[in-house]
Amino acid sequence: MKLFPAFLLFLLVFLPLAEARTITDAAGREVEIPDRIERVMAAGPPASVLAYVLAPEKLAGWVRAPGDAEKAYLLPAVRDLPVFGQLTGKGGTANIEAVLYAKPDLILDVGTVNATYSSLADKVQAQTGIPYVLIDGSFAGSAETLRKVGDILGVNERGETLATYAEGKLADLKQKLAAVPADKRPHVYYGRGPEGLETGLSGSINLEILEAAGATNVAAAAGKGGLTQVSLEQILGWNPDTILAASSKFAAAVKGDPLWANVEAVRQGRVVVTPSLPFGWSDSPPGINRLIGIAWLEKLLYPDVFTADLSGEVREFYKLFYQVDLTDGQLAALMKGSAQVK
Repeated sequence: MKLFPAFLLFLLVFLPLAEARTITDAAGREVEIPDRIERVMAAGPPASVLAYVLAPEKLAGWVRAPGDAEKAYLLPAVRDLPVFGQLTGKGGTANIEAVLYAKPDLILDVGTVNATYSSLADKVQAQTGIPYVLIDGSFAGSAETLRKVGDILGVNERGETLATYAEGKLADLKQKLAAVPADKRPHVYYGRGPEGLETGLSGSINLEILEAAGATNVAAAAGKGGLTQVSLEQILGWNPDTILAASSKFAAAVKGDPLWANVEAVRQGRVVVTPSLPFGWSDSPPGINRLIGIAWLEKLLYPDVFTADLSGEVREFYKLFYQVDLTDGQLAALMKGSAQVK
C-alpha cells in the first residue's frame, strides 16, 4: 500500500497528460480542443472539402459517399472512407450515434454562422463531449479560413501555402475587375437541378461567387435569402445574358426548349455547364472548392481581361489542393459542356 502513492507520482511525472487549448470559433463560442487532432468529422459538405484539402489523413469519413467519377479526382486513401451523413443543414442525416461511432477528436462545421448553427453545435457538443467548432465559410474569407483551420488541425505550413494561393487569386480578381465598367458586367442566372428552377437569392452563400466575379445575380430581384424555387416566368422577366447550369440535363433541355428561346442567354448560346468533379466549381458545396470556380468563371465572363491559361490553372489547383495530377483525359472531362471557356 505504501508503494501506491509512489506509483501514482510516477504516472503523473512520466506519462504525459493529453494537452488541450481553447479557441474562439466564428460564433464567438469558446471551445476547448485537443492540442493534437488526429480524426476530424465534418458536419457538412463544405467542412468535408476543407478537411480534405488541408489534412486528408485526418478526415474520419464523408458526409456522403463519393461516386466513381468523383473518386478519380481524389487521393486513393480517402476514396472509400466510411460515410457518416450530414449533421447540419436541411439535408441533415447523421445522428449522435454516428458521431460517437466515428470517434473524432473534433467536429468541424464550415459555412453560414448564425444562432441556429451555434445552438446545434452546443447541443451536439454537450451530448457527445466532442468539441464542435464553427468556421465562417464566406468566399471572401477563404484565406483566413484556410489559415485558421490549418492551425486547428496542426497543419499550419500547409494552411499557409493554400491561404497564400487564395490571397493571390482574390487579389488578382479584384485588381482586374476594377478595370471592367459596370455596363460590361454580365447578368447571370444560376440554375440548380435537372429543371434548373432552383437558385439562390441575394445574400445566398451558394451564389456569392457570382458577386465575387462582379456579375449580377438576376435572382436577387426576388429578394434576400438562401436557396429557393423560381418559375420560368420569373427567369423570362429577368432575361439573363448568361445561364450557368449545375446540371447538364438542364443545359441540354434549355437549348432545345421553345419556351426558353427568347431568353438572351439562349439566343446567344451562353448556356454553360459548371464543372463539378470532385466538388462543384460554383456550388455543391459552397466551400474552398470555389477557388478554382472563380478562375473558370472570370475566364468565361471576361475573356479579354483574364488571359491566363485556364488549363494550367486547373492543373495547378488540383495538384495543390486535391493532391492529384490530372491526366489530359481528366482535364477534358472537367471542361466538357463548357467549351466556351478556353
